[in-house]
Amino acid sequence: MHTVAVLVPEGTVGFDLAAVCQVFAVARLPDGSAPYALRVCGDSTVTGTAAGTSCFALAPPYPLSAALDAGTLVVPGVARRHEGDNAEVLGLLRTAAGRGARVASVCTGAFLLAAAGLLDGATATTHWKAAERLAREYPSVRVDPGVLFTDNGQVLTSAGVAAALDLCLHLVSLDHGAAVAAEAARVLVVPQRRDGAMAQRPHLPPVRAAAARDGLRTTLDWLQRNLHRPLTLRDIAGRAGMSVRHLHRRFREETGSTPLQWLLWARTERARELLEATDLPVEHIAHICGFGSAVSLRAHFRRRLGSSPATYRSAFRAVAPAAVGAPVAPAASGPR
Repeated sequence: MHTVAVLVPEGTVGFDLAAVCQVFAVARLPDGSAPYALRVCGDSTVTGTAAGTSCFALAPPYPLSAALDAGTLVVPGVARRHEGDNAEVLGLLRTAAGRGARVASVCTGAFLLAAAGLLDGATATTHWKAAERLAREYPSVRVDPGVLFTDNGQVLTSAGVAAALDLCLHLVSLDHGAAVAAEAARVLVVPQRRDGAMAQRPHLPPVRAAAARDGLRTTLDWLQRNLHRPLTLRDIAGRAGMSVRHLHRRFREETGSTPLQWLLWARTERARELLEATDLPVEHIAHICGFGSAVSLRAHFRRRLGSSPATYRSAFRAVAPAAVGAPVAPAASGPR
């Protein structure tokens, strides 16, 4: 049997811990046997958290040392105020990785992997709300806030909360094949593999125009008000009072993208908001947002969000106006 050790540092997020344990506990091979031996490891009684609130105690049945010979170690999310209180866990992670064990994190558990040096030069993810902080505190880590999980071979990371299920089902699939993972998913009543529309990208807050310096912020505000127009680089440069070359440089410095890439992002974001908050036909939304046609909107929407507008609307549509007894107000036009 393959031993999976789930570590329980101080401040462990209860949902993350339970989700990991549940996936490996229900997995069964075709003959009905259990392929995993599960150990929940931690020293003494620790505080468990939910939504950052300390609300229960955890008494792991195994000490941390029991994880030393495990084939896979998983670190659940940890409340921010406790991230620096786990020196023993960091040492254990380094030792385990050094002997070739597979190491994975859920949600903010990525901060412990990063602190242990296991994500240097690797692509990683975490909860979208913590992604910017992870990138800032560990600049050697390539943070992708839009995916459900990353797989670097020996080291894996997952996004927040329910993405623990996606990561662990992926590990089961790697170990024993898609059929075993699919059966575990059926027992858990979850999809074995969620598509792009269900990834973190739809939940990511857009980069705010206010993040730019005054000169470019004015231009970004103007672009937001004129998404419906067939704008060219010369139009944007003229509005900004810059040459096209200078405009490109300023956009790169302050937004990390080119002017046309930013405009396409803004149009897609506006379309996303309208799909969530209105019943407007896709063709109408395409013209409001400057795509020109529903065909163009569908192509760009799928490229960015991995979903068609119709599928996205079905997954993320706000409560229908009739259900709440009030009309839905138009979505705000600027980045939120």
